[in-house]
Amino acid sequence: MSGLVTGDAVVLGLQPAKLPSRALALVIDLVVVWTAYLFISIGLAFATASLDEAAVTAVSIATFLLVLVGAPIAVETLSHGRSLGKLACGLRVVRDDGGPIRFRHALVRGAMGVVEILMTFGIVACIASLVSARGRRIGDVFAGTLVVRERVPASRGAMGVPLPPPWLVGRFAQLDLSGVPDDLWLAIRQYLTRMRQLDPAVSWSMAQRLADDLVARTGAPVPERVPPAAYLAAVVNERQARDARRAFRASGSAGAAAAAGTGHGAGGSGTESASAAGMGTGASAGATSAGGAVWAAPGSKAEAGTPTATPYADGSAGAKAGGNEQAPVTGTGFAPPA
Repeated sequence: MSGLVTGDAVVLGLQPAKLPSRALALVIDLVVVWTAYLFISIGLAFATASLDEAAVTAVSIATFLLVLVGAPIAVETLSHGRSLGKLACGLRVVRDDGGPIRFRHALVRGAMGVVEILMTFGIVACIASLVSARGRRIGDVFAGTLVVRERVPASRGAMGVPLPPPWLVGRFAQLDLSGVPDDLWLAIRQYLTRMRQLDPAVSWSMAQRLADDLVARTGAPVPERVPPAAYLAAVVNERQARDARRAFRASGSAGAAAAAGTGHGAGGSGTESASAAGMGTGASAGATSAGGAVWAAPGSKAEAGTPTATPYADGSAGAKAGGNEQAPVTGTGFAPPA
Protein backbone atom coordinates (compact mmCIF):
# COMPACT_ATOMS: atom_id res chain seq x y z
CA MET A 1 0.00 0.00 0.00
CA SER A 2 1.82 3.06 -1.27
CA GLY A 3 2.31 5.77 1.35
CA LEU A 4 0.80 3.68 4.16
CA VAL A 5 3.55 1.14 4.81
CA THR A 6 5.38 1.72 8.07
CA GLY A 7 7.84 -0.37 10.03
CA ASP A 8 5.07 -2.30 11.80
CA ALA A 9 2.64 -2.32 8.88
CA VAL A 10 4.91 -4.62 6.87
CA VAL A 11 2.53 -7.40 7.91
CA LEU A 12 0.15 -6.14 5.23
CA GLY A 13 2.13 -7.96 2.56
CA LEU A 14 4.62 -10.09 4.50
CA GLN A 15 4.18 -12.87 7.00
CA PRO A 16 7.26 -13.73 9.12
CA ALA A 17 8.41 -17.34 8.95
CA LYS A 18 8.36 -19.37 12.14
CA LEU A 19 11.07 -21.60 13.56
CA PRO A 20 9.88 -24.99 12.16
CA SER A 21 9.85 -23.85 8.53
CA ARG A 22 13.13 -21.99 8.94
CA ALA A 23 14.74 -25.03 10.57
CA LEU A 24 13.60 -27.28 7.72
CA ALA A 25 14.97 -24.87 5.12
CA LEU A 26 18.27 -24.67 7.03
CA VAL A 27 18.57 -28.47 7.18
CA ILE A 28 18.10 -28.69 3.41
CA ASP A 29 20.71 -26.00 2.82
CA LEU A 30 23.20 -27.65 5.19
CA VAL A 31 22.75 -31.06 3.56
CA VAL A 32 23.43 -29.59 0.13
CA VAL A 33 26.40 -27.48 1.28
CA TRP A 34 28.04 -30.21 3.33
CA THR A 35 27.59 -32.74 0.52
CA ALA A 36 29.28 -30.35 -1.90
CA TYR A 37 32.02 -29.65 0.65
CA LEU A 38 32.65 -33.38 1.15
CA PHE A 39 33.03 -34.11 -2.56
CA ILE A 40 35.24 -31.06 -3.09
CA SER A 41 37.41 -32.01 -0.11
CA ILE A 42 37.89 -35.55 -1.42
CA GLY A 43 38.87 -34.22 -4.83
CA LEU A 44 41.31 -31.73 -3.33
CA ALA A 45 42.81 -34.44 -1.12
CA PHE A 46 43.90 -36.35 -4.21
CA ALA A 47 44.97 -33.18 -6.01
CA THR A 48 47.13 -31.90 -3.11
CA ALA A 49 48.67 -35.23 -2.13
CA SER A 50 52.11 -34.09 -3.31
CA LEU A 51 52.02 -30.76 -1.43
CA ASP A 52 53.45 -30.15 2.01
CA GLU A 53 51.38 -29.94 5.19
CA ALA A 54 51.18 -26.12 5.26
CA ALA A 55 49.84 -25.95 1.71
CA VAL A 56 47.27 -28.64 2.43
CA THR A 57 46.10 -26.73 5.53
CA ALA A 58 45.80 -23.49 3.55
CA VAL A 59 43.78 -25.23 0.83
CA SER A 60 41.51 -26.81 3.45
CA ILE A 61 40.82 -23.46 5.15
CA ALA A 62 40.17 -21.79 1.79
CA THR A 63 37.79 -24.59 0.80
CA PHE A 64 35.92 -24.29 4.10
CA LEU A 65 35.48 -20.52 3.72
CA LEU A 66 34.53 -20.64 0.05
CA VAL A 67 32.09 -23.56 0.21
CA LEU A 68 30.50 -23.33 3.66
CA VAL A 69 30.56 -19.53 4.04
CA GLY A 70 31.02 -17.95 0.60
CA ALA A 71 28.62 -20.19 -1.32
CA PRO A 72 25.52 -19.43 0.85
CA ILE A 73 26.32 -15.71 0.71
CA ALA A 74 26.65 -15.81 -3.09
CA VAL A 75 23.44 -17.82 -3.48
CA GLU A 76 21.40 -15.45 -1.29
CA THR A 77 22.82 -12.41 -3.09
CA LEU A 78 22.18 -13.72 -6.60
CA SER A 79 18.75 -15.16 -5.79
CA HIS A 80 17.66 -12.12 -3.70
CA GLY A 81 17.16 -14.15 -0.54
CA ARG A 82 16.07 -17.51 -1.94
CA SER A 83 18.39 -20.40 -1.16
CA LEU A 84 17.53 -23.96 -2.17
CA GLY A 85 16.02 -24.78 1.21
CA LYS A 86 14.05 -21.54 1.40
CA LEU A 87 12.80 -22.05 -2.15
CA ALA A 88 11.58 -25.55 -1.23
CA CYS A 89 9.82 -24.29 1.91
CA GLY A 90 8.39 -21.14 0.30
CA LEU A 91 10.55 -18.72 2.30
CA ARG A 92 12.58 -15.67 1.37
CA VAL A 93 14.96 -13.25 3.08
CA VAL A 94 13.93 -9.60 2.73
CA ARG A 95 14.88 -6.31 4.33
CA ASP A 96 12.92 -4.94 7.27
CA ASP A 97 11.07 -2.63 4.87
CA GLY A 98 10.13 -5.55 2.59
CA GLY A 99 12.67 -4.87 -0.17
CA PRO A 100 15.13 -7.39 -1.65
CA ILE A 101 18.42 -7.93 0.15
CA ARG A 102 21.83 -6.96 -1.24
CA PHE A 103 25.35 -8.32 -0.84
CA ARG A 104 25.99 -6.55 2.46
CA HIS A 105 22.88 -8.10 4.01
CA ALA A 106 23.86 -11.57 2.86
CA LEU A 107 27.45 -11.00 4.04
CA VAL A 108 26.39 -10.06 7.57
CA ARG A 109 23.96 -12.99 7.75
CA GLY A 110 26.60 -15.41 6.48
CA ALA A 111 29.30 -14.14 8.84
CA MET A 112 27.01 -14.39 11.85
CA GLY A 113 25.80 -17.78 10.65
CA VAL A 114 29.30 -19.21 11.11
CA VAL A 115 29.05 -18.47 14.84
CA GLU A 116 25.38 -19.15 15.60
CA ILE A 117 24.85 -22.09 13.20
CA LEU A 118 28.09 -23.85 12.29
CA MET A 119 30.09 -23.44 15.53
CA THR A 120 27.16 -23.95 17.93
CA PHE A 121 25.25 -26.48 15.80
CA GLY A 122 22.33 -24.04 15.43
CA ILE A 123 21.57 -23.81 19.17
CA VAL A 124 22.15 -20.05 19.35
CA ALA A 125 20.09 -19.47 16.21
CA CYS A 126 17.17 -21.51 17.58
CA ILE A 127 17.19 -19.67 20.91
CA ALA A 128 17.32 -16.28 19.20
CA SER A 129 14.50 -17.24 16.83
CA LEU A 130 12.31 -18.40 19.71
CA VAL A 131 12.91 -15.21 21.70
CA SER A 132 12.28 -12.88 18.74
CA ALA A 133 8.68 -11.89 18.07
CA ARG A 134 9.24 -12.22 14.31
CA GLY A 135 11.45 -15.30 14.47
CA ARG A 136 14.71 -13.51 13.64
CA ARG A 137 18.13 -14.89 14.52
CA ILE A 138 21.13 -12.74 15.49
CA GLY A 139 22.30 -12.47 11.88
CA ASP A 140 18.94 -11.05 10.85
CA VAL A 141 19.05 -8.47 13.65
CA PHE A 142 22.52 -7.22 12.69
CA ALA A 143 21.76 -7.30 8.93
CA GLY A 144 18.32 -5.70 9.25
CA THR A 145 16.60 -8.58 7.47
CA LEU A 146 13.59 -10.80 7.98
CA VAL A 147 12.68 -14.27 6.70
CA VAL A 148 9.11 -14.26 5.40
CA ARG A 149 6.71 -16.73 3.84
CA GLU A 150 6.12 -16.33 0.12
CA ARG A 151 3.51 -19.05 -0.34
CA VAL A 152 0.69 -18.00 1.96
CA PRO A 153 -2.57 -19.94 1.52
CA ALA A 154 -5.36 -17.54 0.63
CA SER A 155 -8.62 -18.05 2.48
CA ARG A 156 -11.86 -18.16 0.53
CA GLY A 157 -13.26 -14.68 0.01
CA ALA A 158 -10.32 -13.01 1.76
CA MET A 159 -9.56 -10.74 -1.19
CA GLY A 160 -13.13 -9.60 -1.78
CA VAL A 161 -14.22 -6.09 -0.87
CA PRO A 162 -16.67 -6.35 2.07
CA LEU A 163 -20.23 -5.23 1.49
CA PRO A 164 -21.26 -1.93 3.09
CA PRO A 165 -23.85 -1.98 5.87
CA PRO A 166 -27.42 -1.74 4.59
CA TRP A 167 -28.08 1.52 6.43
CA LEU A 168 -25.38 3.22 4.30
CA VAL A 169 -26.42 1.88 0.89
CA GLY A 170 -27.49 4.78 -1.32
CA ARG A 171 -26.53 7.42 1.23
CA PHE A 172 -23.70 8.76 -0.94
CA ALA A 173 -25.60 8.82 -4.23
CA GLN A 174 -25.02 12.58 -4.63
CA LEU A 175 -21.32 12.47 -3.70
CA ASP A 176 -18.93 13.89 -6.29
CA LEU A 177 -16.23 11.26 -6.91
CA SER A 178 -14.64 12.84 -9.97
CA GLY A 179 -11.73 14.30 -7.97
CA VAL A 180 -10.63 11.02 -6.36
CA PRO A 181 -7.41 9.73 -8.03
CA ASP A 182 -6.92 6.11 -9.02
CA ASP A 183 -4.10 5.52 -6.55
CA LEU A 184 -6.38 6.47 -3.65
CA TRP A 185 -9.07 4.09 -4.92
CA LEU A 186 -6.43 1.34 -5.10
CA ALA A 187 -5.23 2.04 -1.55
CA ILE A 188 -8.82 1.98 -0.22
CA ARG A 189 -9.56 -1.30 -2.00
CA GLN A 190 -6.37 -2.92 -0.70
CA TYR A 191 -7.20 -1.83 2.81
CA LEU A 192 -10.78 -3.13 2.67
CA THR A 193 -9.66 -6.53 1.39
CA ARG A 194 -7.09 -6.93 4.16
CA MET A 195 -8.52 -5.03 7.12
CA ARG A 196 -9.57 -8.25 8.91
CA GLN A 197 -5.92 -9.37 8.89
CA LEU A 198 -4.68 -6.24 10.69
CA ASP A 199 -4.41 -5.35 14.32
CA PRO A 200 -7.59 -3.47 15.34
CA ALA A 201 -5.70 -0.33 16.35
CA VAL A 202 -3.65 -0.30 13.13
CA SER A 203 -6.77 -0.99 11.06
CA TRP A 204 -8.67 1.90 12.68
CA SER A 205 -5.84 4.40 12.20
CA MET A 206 -5.36 3.44 8.54
CA ALA A 207 -9.09 3.66 7.88
CA GLN A 208 -9.16 7.10 9.47
CA ARG A 209 -6.27 8.30 7.29
CA LEU A 210 -7.88 6.97 4.12
CA ALA A 211 -11.24 8.48 5.07
CA ASP A 212 -9.58 11.87 5.66
CA ASP A 213 -7.92 11.68 2.22
CA LEU A 214 -11.25 10.77 0.62
CA VAL A 215 -13.03 13.63 2.39
CA ALA A 216 -10.36 16.06 1.18
CA ARG A 217 -10.99 14.93 -2.40
CA THR A 218 -14.79 14.90 -2.29
CA GLY A 219 -15.39 17.86 0.02
CA ALA A 220 -18.11 16.02 1.98
CA PRO A 221 -17.40 15.08 5.62
CA VAL A 222 -17.95 11.63 7.07
CA PRO A 223 -21.44 11.36 8.61
CA GLU A 224 -21.61 11.31 12.38
CA ARG A 225 -21.35 7.95 14.17
CA VAL A 226 -20.25 6.23 10.95
CA PRO A 227 -17.04 4.18 11.33
CA PRO A 228 -14.35 5.13 8.81
CA ALA A 229 -14.12 1.57 7.44
CA ALA A 230 -17.90 1.48 6.85
CA TYR A 231 -17.69 4.88 5.17
CA LEU A 232 -14.95 3.64 2.83
CA ALA A 233 -16.91 0.50 1.97
CA ALA A 234 -20.06 2.50 1.23
CA VAL A 235 -18.23 4.96 -1.04
CA VAL A 236 -16.49 2.13 -2.93
CA ASN A 237 -19.85 0.42 -3.34
CA GLU A 238 -21.33 3.67 -4.71
CA ARG A 239 -18.52 3.98 -7.24
CA GLN A 240 -18.96 0.37 -8.37
CA ALA A 241 -22.70 0.92 -8.70
CA ARG A 242 -22.15 3.99 -10.88
CA ASP A 243 -19.74 2.10 -13.12
CA ALA A 244 -22.21 -0.75 -13.48
CA ARG A 245 -25.08 1.62 -14.29
CA ARG A 246 -22.94 3.37 -16.87
CA ALA A 247 -22.05 0.08 -18.53
CA PHE A 248 -25.67 -1.10 -18.46
CA ARG A 249 -26.91 2.13 -20.04
CA ALA A 250 -24.26 1.93 -22.77
CA SER A 251 -25.22 -1.63 -23.64
CA GLY A 252 -28.95 -0.71 -23.59
CA SER A 253 -28.38 2.27 -25.90
CA ALA A 254 -26.44 0.12 -28.36
CA GLY A 255 -29.20 -2.48 -28.39
CA ALA A 256 -31.90 0.14 -28.93
CA ALA A 257 -29.98 1.70 -31.82
CA ALA A 258 -29.55 -1.69 -33.49
CA ALA A 259 -33.27 -2.48 -33.09
CA ALA A 260 -34.26 0.93 -34.47
CA GLY A 261 -32.08 0.45 -37.56
CA THR A 262 -33.53 -2.98 -38.24
CA GLY A 263 -37.13 -1.77 -37.87
CA HIS A 264 -36.59 1.22 -40.15
CA GLY A 265 -35.24 -0.99 -42.93
CA ALA A 266 -38.22 -3.33 -42.57
CA GLY A 267 -40.79 -0.68 -43.49
CA GLY A 268 -41.21 2.24 -41.15
CA SER A 269 -42.00 0.41 -37.94
CA GLY A 270 -38.65 1.56 -36.58
CA THR A 271 -40.25 4.72 -35.14
CA GLU A 272 -42.49 2.72 -32.86
CA SER A 273 -39.61 0.43 -31.93
CA ALA A 274 -37.38 3.39 -31.12
CA SER A 275 -40.14 4.98 -29.05
CA ALA A 276 -40.72 1.77 -27.18
CA ALA A 277 -37.00 1.37 -26.66
CA GLY A 278 -36.76 4.97 -25.44
CA MET A 279 -39.62 4.38 -22.99
CA GLY A 280 -37.96 1.21 -21.78
CA THR A 281 -34.68 3.01 -21.37
CA GLY A 282 -36.34 5.86 -19.48
CA ALA A 283 -38.11 3.43 -17.17
CA SER A 284 -34.86 1.62 -16.57
CA ALA A 285 -33.09 4.90 -15.88
CA GLY A 286 -35.83 5.91 -13.45
CA ALA A 287 -35.52 2.61 -11.62
CA THR A 288 -31.76 2.98 -11.72
CA SER A 289 -31.63 6.43 -10.18
CA ALA A 290 -34.30 5.70 -7.62
CA GLY A 291 -32.24 3.49 -5.35
CA GLY A 292 -29.04 5.52 -5.41
CA ALA A 293 -26.54 2.67 -5.13
CA VAL A 294 -28.68 0.01 -6.86
CA TRP A 295 -30.05 -0.55 -10.33
CA ALA A 296 -32.88 -2.62 -11.69
CA ALA A 297 -31.81 -5.88 -13.27
CA PRO A 298 -32.76 -6.49 -16.92
CA GLY A 299 -36.33 -7.80 -17.14
CA SER A 300 -37.34 -6.74 -13.62
CA LYS A 301 -40.34 -4.51 -12.92
CA ALA A 302 -39.73 -1.32 -10.92
CA GLU A 303 -42.04 1.61 -10.53
CA ALA A 304 -40.62 5.07 -11.16
CA GLY A 305 -39.57 6.79 -7.97
CA THR A 306 -39.65 3.58 -5.89
CA PRO A 307 -36.34 2.56 -4.34
CA THR A 308 -35.24 -0.94 -5.20
CA ALA A 309 -33.92 -3.17 -2.42
CA THR A 310 -30.33 -4.24 -2.74
CA PRO A 311 -29.69 -7.98 -2.65
CA TYR A 312 -26.78 -9.05 -0.50
CA ALA A 313 -24.59 -12.09 -0.38
CA ASP A 314 -26.84 -13.89 2.07
CA GLY A 315 -29.99 -13.17 0.07
CA SER A 316 -31.45 -10.52 2.40
CA ALA A 317 -32.61 -7.13 1.26
CA GLY A 318 -30.87 -3.83 1.84
CA ALA A 319 -32.14 -0.63 3.42
CA LYS A 320 -35.61 0.45 2.45
CA ALA A 321 -36.70 3.91 1.38
CA GLY A 322 -35.87 6.57 3.90
CA GLY A 323 -33.53 4.32 5.85
CA ASN A 324 -36.08 3.80 8.66
CA GLU A 325 -35.97 0.02 8.52
CA GLN A 326 -32.88 -2.14 8.56
CA ALA A 327 -32.33 -5.66 7.38
CA PRO A 328 -29.60 -7.54 9.23
CA VAL A 329 -26.87 -8.67 6.86
CA THR A 330 -24.23 -11.14 7.99
CA GLY A 331 -20.70 -11.11 6.67
CA THR A 332 -20.41 -7.37 6.01
CA GLY A 333 -18.03 -6.75 8.88
CA PHE A 334 -19.90 -3.62 10.02
CA ALA A 335 -22.58 -2.87 12.60
CA PRO A 336 -25.14 -0.04 12.51
CA PRO A 337 -24.65 2.82 14.99
CA ALA A 338 -26.43 2.61 18.33
